[in-house]
Amino acid sequence: MTRRVALGALADLDGLGFDALIDARSPAEYAESHLPGAISLPVMSNEERARVGTLYKSSRFQARRLGAALLTRNVAAHLEGALADRPSGFRPLVYCWRGGQRSGAFALILGQIGWQAAVLEGGWRSWRRLVVEALYERPFPAPLWVLDGNTGTGKTAVLGRVAARGGQVIDLEALAGHRGSVFGLAPGAVQPAQKGFEEALAMAMARLDPGRPVLVEAESSAIGRIRLPPVLWQAIRAAPRVELRAPLAARARFAARDYAAVTADRGVLAERLAALAPFHARTVLAEWQAMAAAGADTDLAAALMAAHYDPRYARQQARQAPPVAVLETDDLASAALDSVAEGVMAVMDRQTGQSENQPVHRKSGLIG
Repeated sequence: MTRRVALGALADLDGLGFDALIDARSPAEYAESHLPGAISLPVMSNEERARVGTLYKSSRFQARRLGAALLTRNVAAHLEGALADRPSGFRPLVYCWRGGQRSGAFALILGQIGWQAAVLEGGWRSWRRLVVEALYERPFPAPLWVLDGNTGTGKTAVLGRVAARGGQVIDLEALAGHRGSVFGLAPGAVQPAQKGFEEALAMAMARLDPGRPVLVEAESSAIGRIRLPPVLWQAIRAAPRVELRAPLAARARFAARDYAAVTADRGVLAERLAALAPFHARTVLAEWQAMAAAGADTDLAAALMAAHYDPRYARQQARQAPPVAVLETDDLASAALDSVAEGVMAVMDRQTGQSENQPVHRKSGLIG
């Protein structure tokens, strides 16, 4: 009899000890959402699954017979393809939508070969239930801090440096595949499905040490087309903030480098600028398009910040409590960002156990 494995918590996934996690569902199901690290070895294609589902409405017997034929054919292809080089001691965990016939039949065949195959109890639905509980029904699991600042202050770069120094960080923009502005989607990139984002976020939260603070970048309630779950969004709004500040010229130079992938494609850049038409006069947009066409990327970045992004940030700041700390720098080169990251960590350490109503304003030789 095939062994069945249950997940009691999201963090259990890291300790199961299987050699591979196999998603037996259709490619469309896998693309929308799958367990982290799972490989797609569908026992039916999208079309085959639809065909069996249609037949099931008129004859359960014929649908099951067709499904069995398709399943064995596709599993045979996987055995001769993706699984051809697996050793005799291979230990896969297989799942389908609810841990039923698709994963059970697949695991049974693998077990007959001699592999120690198991089925995930409850399938993808059991996993999804844990994700929904974490994101929609429970409070955020660790003390949250927010890294804030105007466009071009290097927040994402600082976030990465904090993580490299051992700080707890969740990079929401990396999980969402988007930088959070009209220029935030890299050319040719595609954001994950909402469910896929939520599952990656839930795993990141499950891996946190609840006794240590975690730093995220300030975001709106949506990153591109991805919506932040209410539990996280509410935690971000209530969290203490560290604000980064830098002169406009330094920010413009940094942004021109940071968004080089977008500006490299002048057609994409023109399309992104055109998306700002509802917010600015035609004459202003024409000036920006002329800068873009001329390759004046730093000047364009400065103009966008001064007329579009900075005013919006100022209005947002006016609706929030003051930051716990303000860190200023005149330089956004790599070494300076290292110092900024160290300053952020020092503020978080210093504020632990203290009142959040004691603001810190720092501009030192290292940071400024």
